[in-house]
Amino acid sequence: MHVIRDWFSRRFSDPQVVLLVVLIAIGVGSLLVLGDMLAPVLASVVIAYLLEGPVGLLARWKIPRLAAVLLVFFLFMVFLFFLLFGLFPLLWQQVRQLFQQLPSMIGWTQRELLRLPERYPEFISEQLVLDLFAVLKAELTQMGQHILSLSVSSVSGMISILVYIFLMPLLVFFFLKDKVRLLQWATGFLPEDRGLVREVWQEVNRKIGSYVRGKVWEIFIVWAASYATFAVLGLDFAMLLSLFVGLSVLVPYIGAAVMGVPVVLIAYFQWGWGPPFAYAAGAYVVIQLLDGNLLAPLLLSEIVNVHPIAIIVAILVFGGMWGFWGVFFAIPLATLVQALIKALSRKRGGEGAPGPGETKGPEGGKAEAA
Repeated sequence: MHVIRDWFSRRFSDPQVVLLVVLIAIGVGSLLVLGDMLAPVLASVVIAYLLEGPVGLLARWKIPRLAAVLLVFFLFMVFLFFLLFGLFPLLWQQVRQLFQQLPSMIGWTQRELLRLPERYPEFISEQLVLDLFAVLKAELTQMGQHILSLSVSSVSGMISILVYIFLMPLLVFFFLKDKVRLLQWATGFLPEDRGLVREVWQEVNRKIGSYVRGKVWEIFIVWAASYATFAVLGLDFAMLLSLFVGLSVLVPYIGAAVMGVPVVLIAYFQWGWGPPFAYAAGAYVVIQLLDGNLLAPLLLSEIVNVHPIAIIVAILVFGGMWGFWGVFFAIPLATLVQALIKALSRKRGGEGAPGPGETKGPEGGKAEAA
């Protein structure tokens, strides 16, 4: 007990450490309790982080911030309309075609697998193949009924989509326009002696901003490269598959392996064994290798030093806590933990203690608003 009491007194005798712990506890608790209701806000913050890059670039070119925000927001709305009325109808058409062809794909696969008992009767029986496909058909039927129930009777889902479409652009605009005022308002609730909180916030803010912008660019680049490759090869459902290949970069290591399965299956259903199948599978492997070894280190240089084990653990933990947003922010949250450990270590050693004038005065306020 003496060891625990001494450790607690050493770690939490500093008011700044206590303030940091309280703020983190409030943030985690709010997300756990209000995560579903705050989903549009979280999505708007992500988009605002993404758009802050071009806004800051225009501001460095001596363009007034309001004019820069209006210009970037206008381009964002044009891109949003293109997604809603140009891209989504194409994706929906390919989804319908996939579901229409799914029964024939399953039947063709069943016929191919039923030939295996003739070739390898000592390893595979016909009854085993039939049982396997009975289970597969039952699962697909249940999945189709679930999707149908969501699309037909989920009024709350339609309302949520409308909220996202109309409310999120407003949130994004005000997050960009009133960024400094919002930060000043939030820091007004904190005590003046908050050097440790400011140190951790500045590091995490920089890394999260770099991560969001880098990850979105990575998604679009992988998506475009995959679509161009699949379209040149003539692969069916090229746009749909390339979209999910792009989104798979949200889950490092695991996403690439999981998305390889539908790409290989679609290529096999379309061409069977042969050169086109080999080209498609090889092209997918090359895209993933280029993404993991060239594109991701280039775009995400701020956070690539996180160990793969830490990334996988963060995905499992934060994904289990907050679903999609936990997976999306798994790596920044892992860097947050890393920043906390480093800041507390420096604080214990006296290296991170704020100097005179660091926590007070207009200069400190500017640093927090940056």
